[in-house]
Amino acid sequence: MARLFRRQTRLPVPPTSLWTWHARPGAFERLVPPWQKVRRDGPHVPLVEGSRATFRIKTGPVWRTWVARHEDVRPGEGFADVQEKGPFPAWRHEHRFIAVPGGSQLQDEVTYRLPLGPLGSLLGGRFVARSLERAFRWRHATTAADLARHGAAPLASLRILVSGSHGLVGSSLVPFLRAGGHEVIRLVRGTPGEGERAWDPSADRLDPSVFDGIDAVVHLAGESIASGRWNEARKRRIRESREHGTQLIAEAMARSSRPPQTLVVASAIGIYGSRGDELLDERSTHGDDFLADVVKAWEGAAEPAREVGIRTVHLRFGVILDPRGGALAKMLPAFRFGAGGRVGSGKQWMGWVAHEDVLGAILHALATPSLTGPVVVTSPEPLRQKDFAKTLGRVLGRPSFAPLPAFAARLAFGEMADALLLASQRTAPERLLASGFRFRHANLERALRHMLGRGASDTIDAAAVPTSRREETTCLATSS
Repeated sequence: MARLFRRQTRLPVPPTSLWTWHARPGAFERLVPPWQKVRRDGPHVPLVEGSRATFRIKTGPVWRTWVARHEDVRPGEGFADVQEKGPFPAWRHEHRFIAVPGGSQLQDEVTYRLPLGPLGSLLGGRFVARSLERAFRWRHATTAADLARHGAAPLASLRILVSGSHGLVGSSLVPFLRAGGHEVIRLVRGTPGEGERAWDPSADRLDPSVFDGIDAVVHLAGESIASGRWNEARKRRIRESREHGTQLIAEAMARSSRPPQTLVVASAIGIYGSRGDELLDERSTHGDDFLADVVKAWEGAAEPAREVGIRTVHLRFGVILDPRGGALAKMLPAFRFGAGGRVGSGKQWMGWVAHEDVLGAILHALATPSLTGPVVVTSPEPLRQKDFAKTLGRVLGRPSFAPLPAFAARLAFGEMADALLLASQRTAPERLLASGFRFRHANLERALRHMLGRGASDTIDAAAVPTSRREETTCLATSS
């Protein structure tokens, strides 16, 4: 029995913009929801008649191969993906970009059959229909928001060098920038492949020629601060990976015959230390604990680039929320089990930021010549940790009353507990907002519902699309 799913959304962009975005490298990765595990096999496949894309998708504990063929390719209008190998007896996905007054209609139509015939429809029909609705709601919201982000940052196509490109932020930043029309080159350790250039910070190796033809550098590399208990050796690696790596890049850029114009460096609100209820922004004084000292040295290491006139921006990230990694990924198992709750008193402030707004802030830093120096990147709506826990529990439909006392946190995590779990940082992104940045997810509940696919808040946020031009969305699922 054939089944039909359709979702359509009106957007304030012409059909050619939708086509161009979908055809670029990076669009495939941008359209994978964070709760799905999908990997492309091989490089980007051009969107031409008869081309084939192969990827791996995880269903339960098993990775399965899916091969899709592009057909009915109509530049500026749409294309179809037809499954040649995969989990469904039949699958055809039509992507349509239809001109309408004031913009276009993005329409996705999937015709498919389930395994096991009528029994498969009985057992899995509703589950698959709900999964499609959840995924395509996220896809349409992401498409609209990405187009709005890149439209608000009218950059000519840049050549951007990215370090730390396989980390939590970097692995999403690369496809985000590529789908926006930029050429991204990865700065990697070891032998570089296509689209890569090499460095070896452990051996002080970074040839200035690496920066030939590069317009901007985004430096994200650094030892994770939360992947293990701190001891002296680990603390030394945390500091050296940030300070030494940044200094190596800044000095090599300064020696380049034609240095890039912009250096965007990851930083952190840990520079403030724990400050209770004090409202913190870029003008606030630094703290005096281990993390504050690390971040001060980290930012200071970029001085060689500043001295030769390279515009240098330090993005002071808060707690980056993404279910694929970082703090939220570590919290989710306990909260899904109903064992989440406040940490310590729960009164400490959390400076948090949605992963998608981190990508937007990096693009904004690249596109805003007036922005330089430290820039706080946290939601303009900070909240106390106990309120964060209540909100996450509510989104998941689970209780969130299981406390983790401060002494237990310190027993389990040592010094790291005070710096990462119990510290209070009530931050305000003053310079980011003053420079015209618009948060896609300023509200925590909306942010969590979007990234976890937990309800109607997956629609496009007004911060991404002006209210007067917001999308209209309809959805249809039928069987015959």
